[in-house]
Amino acid sequence: MPFSTIRLFCATLLALAAGAAAAQQPATVRVDYNHSGNALSEQYALERVVIEPLPWPGNLAQNFDNTGRGQNMVEVVDAKTGDLLYSRGFSTIFGEWKSTDEANHLTRGFQESVRFPKPAAAVKVRILRRDERNQFSVAWSVDIDVDAPDVVRKQEAAPATPIPIRVNGPSPAKVDLLIIGDGYTAADMKKFEADARRLADHLFTVSPFKERATDFNVWALAVPTAESGVSRPSTGVHHASRLGTRYDIFGSERYVLTLDNRALRDIAQHAPYEFIEILVNNDTYGGGGIFGQFSTAAAGNDWANYLFVHEFGHHFAGLADEYYTSPVAYAAASGRMEPWEPNVTALRDPARLKWKKMLKAGTPLPTPWPKAEYEEYSRAYQKRRAALRAANRPEAEMSALFREDLEHSRVLFSTAPHQHVVGAFEGANYEANGYYRSEMQCIMFDRTEKFCHVCNDAISTIIDLYAAPHPAK
Repeated sequence: MPFSTIRLFCATLLALAAGAAAAQQPATVRVDYNHSGNALSEQYALERVVIEPLPWPGNLAQNFDNTGRGQNMVEVVDAKTGDLLYSRGFSTIFGEWKSTDEANHLTRGFQESVRFPKPAAAVKVRILRRDERNQFSVAWSVDIDVDAPDVVRKQEAAPATPIPIRVNGPSPAKVDLLIIGDGYTAADMKKFEADARRLADHLFTVSPFKERATDFNVWALAVPTAESGVSRPSTGVHHASRLGTRYDIFGSERYVLTLDNRALRDIAQHAPYEFIEILVNNDTYGGGGIFGQFSTAAAGNDWANYLFVHEFGHHFAGLADEYYTSPVAYAAASGRMEPWEPNVTALRDPARLKWKKMLKAGTPLPTPWPKAEYEEYSRAYQKRRAALRAANRPEAEMSALFREDLEHSRVLFSTAPHQHVVGAFEGANYEANGYYRSEMQCIMFDRTEKFCHVCNDAISTIIDLYAAPHPAK
């Protein structure tokens, strides 16, 4: 089939999907606001209310989030009756920054947004955050009249045309994933589409995404940049782009995010989406993921498949990092509150372990594993890794080190009695002691190829929240 015919077919699919949604769905409302503060306090301020160009992509039968995920929760309630109309859990870049040392001596502001189906009347939008009891309490409330004169209803035309990568049905019945490119020039557009297809294809080889592939639509969108690649300030590389995605977030050379939320939302709004993964046109290892916001991955890296899936696990399902020997920007927690993330625990009460239903009788808690041997090797490995980055060595050397590290873990764990057992293995959530993961290995722990059983179940729960139920369910 000629390339022009394929693109015409893709455009037809996009029109059909959008048309099917528009026939039944309300408009999409976006509230943009500023979230500022420091380690001790935080404030909110309304910026604008936007009616996005495309109808609400979500399943109106699943307006309420009962998963308990996220550091925050948005609630939309009827202004007169107080009836809850919509809710979703999420986390924020501010929430991560607040745990860095910089937040102890500096006040900063971050752009944030919440989206919801257009209501019939005025509403209150409430932002909740977890309190000292680990329960949600209202942090900010704002009255929103979606028919007010200052609501933005008309915007500039789409800066690029969305590409349908996988279309399995109307958006309201599917999970809509939008892959956005950054650091791709006009000459790189075919490469971007190939990268998006390659990484989306890989995602659906990994369980549980593999078994639920028909519950997803995948779209791709990129606004060309003047130069290939995104900024890496630590190496003196600075490139302009519409998204402003860059490495070195919070001083971590491998952490890739954009802090320009408005730019991201103004581009993303031109495609159906509930989740976003940003591909940066770089070879250097790096990525990031914020639950309910977006994730990122370096598309040209040898470990791009792993990066795409691992970071999407953060963004899509609120999965915590299970590794703990790599340096991070966040300060260690002063206490050991039970994490909200589904795949790690403080194990304060083994009898009430959050994944107790998956335990086999007789499994010891905590569960023994070769922790000391792993940590001894990891200390040497991390020194080698830091030296490679400090010397700005070729990326192939870093990739080889990663392969060596993964092989060492495979051999070390191969003779461990509890290698494939669900239990509580100490070392997770960036901490060597006091936090536990459910299995020895998982995509969230190292660069292995599978999610553990607990992560698999946690991902399936989110798919169920967004995709229309199958008749057999």
